[in-house]
Amino acid sequence: MNDLDIFSEPQDGRQGRPANRRDQRRLRKRQKRRRRNGRAAVFFALAFLVAVFGTAGVLGFAVLDNRLNPPDYDGAGTGDVTVQVKDGASGTVIAAALEEHDVVKSARAFVKVWNAETRSSSIQPGFYQMRTKMSSKAAMAMLLDPKSRAGNQITIPEGRRATETYKLLSDKTGIPVEDFAAAAKNTEELGLPEYAGGRVEGYLFPGRYNLDPNGSAGDILKQMVARFVEYAESSGLESKAEEADLEPGKVITLASLIQAEGGQPSDLPKISRVIYNRIEKGMKLQFDTTVVYALNRRGLTVTEKETLIDHPYNTYKHSGLTPGPISNPGEDAIDAALNPEEGEWLYFVATDPTNKITKFAVTWEEAEKITQEFREWQRRNPGQ
Repeated sequence: MNDLDIFSEPQDGRQGRPANRRDQRRLRKRQKRRRRNGRAAVFFALAFLVAVFGTAGVLGFAVLDNRLNPPDYDGAGTGDVTVQVKDGASGTVIAAALEEHDVVKSARAFVKVWNAETRSSSIQPGFYQMRTKMSSKAAMAMLLDPKSRAGNQITIPEGRRATETYKLLSDKTGIPVEDFAAAAKNTEELGLPEYAGGRVEGYLFPGRYNLDPNGSAGDILKQMVARFVEYAESSGLESKAEEADLEPGKVITLASLIQAEGGQPSDLPKISRVIYNRIEKGMKLQFDTTVVYALNRRGLTVTEKETLIDHPYNTYKHSGLTPGPISNPGEDAIDAALNPEEGEWLYFVATDPTNKITKFAVTWEEAEKITQEFREWQRRNPGQ
């Protein structure tokens, strides 16, 4: 049976024509509606597909355009903001810092300029006085301009005491020495390791620093302590101290003595061995450097009277190491504390302090001879 059979009207036997013309008209209207609805469905489906794929195309183009032409500010910017470029920072890291401070509109825009600039690798670590809402090209130009460097760069030598470090920092920044001394007492804020015993002496790590022009005395000391902590973690200080059967704090104290007594890096492991040997034999260290530290002065020698002062840091009077560091040692001295050179030396003398020459001896007689060399140097250098 087909559609015609279903919807055909009954036939009159005599005439052979539809029995009901009204039903026939209804049939034609129903068929027209079906055709219209079918065409509408097809049109709607086509329109939907065009909308979906058309929007995807627009979005895809927008994403592609954003990648090829990332958003960027125009012009030289306004206002002032300080941005730090850290040691070893890549173009991507610098770009992120600039975007974070709203110097550039997007990190990707700056990276694009960075990759096209042949001088980008010459940008030095430090603090830069930038502007907000700059074009990436303008930001690059400022980073390449030495005049934009806003921070103070300073190098703290190995072996400086904390008080001497405060003076160096004060001279460079203009912050009073008293502010550094006060900040050093707030040890919880500085991030000192537990084995420091709440004292900054020994933990103001020497080296080159870029100082924040807006930083306080506490910020600067915290930066130096953080450098020590970073070194301690990267070098495995605590585990190495445990292998040497020493507490980490004792290692730094030992290193500070080695640093204070040493002339050249090659001498440091030998001086370390002398300290180990003397302690093992129950001999007092008898270091002049510990006495002048107790007296809060500098000098190559001490008087016999000064060696008698009642002070815990006087190694003429007390056996073993000092209660804490007497200076801020560098990496070589810390390494020497953990790795003393093999030898039986019990004595050493700086026979020529001018040229940093130190000689070592096993016996007292040998020590007497090299001490005479130092006396001769003193005669040639009166007042030293």
